[in-house]
Amino acid sequence: MKEAHRKRILVTGGAGFLGSHLCERLVMQGHDVLCIDNFYTGTKDNIAHLFDCANFELMRHDVTFPLYVEVDEIYNLACPASPVHYQHDPVQTTKTSVHGAINMLGLAKRVGARIFQASTSEVYGDARVHPQTEDYWGHVNPIGPRSCYDEGKRCAETLFMDYRRQHGLSIKIARIFNTYGPRMHPSDGRVVSNFMMQALAGEPITIYGEGLQTRSFCYVDDMIDAFIRLMNSPEDVTGPINLGNPHELSMLDIAKRIVALTGSSSALIFKPLPLDDPYHRRPDISRALDALDWHPVTSLDEGLQRTARYFQQLVQQRDSRAAGSDSALTHQAEALRRSIVAD
Repeated sequence: MKEAHRKRILVTGGAGFLGSHLCERLVMQGHDVLCIDNFYTGTKDNIAHLFDCANFELMRHDVTFPLYVEVDEIYNLACPASPVHYQHDPVQTTKTSVHGAINMLGLAKRVGARIFQASTSEVYGDARVHPQTEDYWGHVNPIGPRSCYDEGKRCAETLFMDYRRQHGLSIKIARIFNTYGPRMHPSDGRVVSNFMMQALAGEPITIYGEGLQTRSFCYVDDMIDAFIRLMNSPEDVTGPINLGNPHELSMLDIAKRIVALTGSSSALIFKPLPLDDPYHRRPDISRALDALDWHPVTSLDEGLQRTARYFQQLVQQRDSRAAGSDSALTHQAEALRRSIVAD
């Protein structure tokens, strides 16, 4: 890459699912990438393959504290994104969304950087408009168990827009719908990872409610392409802008596809629907089509196959480590037995 086009780019939450894929893409494009993460849900395993790249740097840091670096662009992805993780410490989740936004916006203002906010479709809550357009203000419970995430992200959007209006900051806001692919956390409680891990283990597939609630699933490579297109879009394209796959299917449909794909014998079991769980979720991506010339190109079957291979490798590695640990313990026990007999 020519030096004139090479950027210094900060990615917060860069060791997470989406963050690691974004770091990888930016590094491959030749940019200097500073990845920061507190490793609450992210892992070094996701970015280990980048450690030998001269244009990649990792820093352990929590965005709820100020950061002083020199960068040209900031992708603010830091925040646990699955209900299991963000409800574990809801106060910290809100702090990450709000204090993190304040700190990153302050940094962007100081150094004159363009800043991207990873918002979420959860700002629409249990939507009364379907599909969801960016003009819809949402139907969100402000005091429920999901509020730490939903309202935290809504507040972050407010901060971004106010920094734009008050300080003329160059901002981009993406409302991200369900995304899946390799490097998803196997225990994050999200639909694809849950179903995949249960199917590979031959365990019952857990369906909440009657399984008729719907979601739309976008493969991670398509989502990262959208991120970069939005960041590089004209100044007046600020967002919020929906990013996701408009193809909608039910929980029953996705469960059956994953069972068939993995060749699993898992049965389906049904449990009560969690509080405030949205019944429908599908993006209207007209704005992304017009402003970014973007739409998902990876089919669900192709994306699920790639994701299944990743989880199969995870399971194999885990089983291999467990077998190695058992073997080591057996050797230790045998050595101890022999020493006792010798005495």
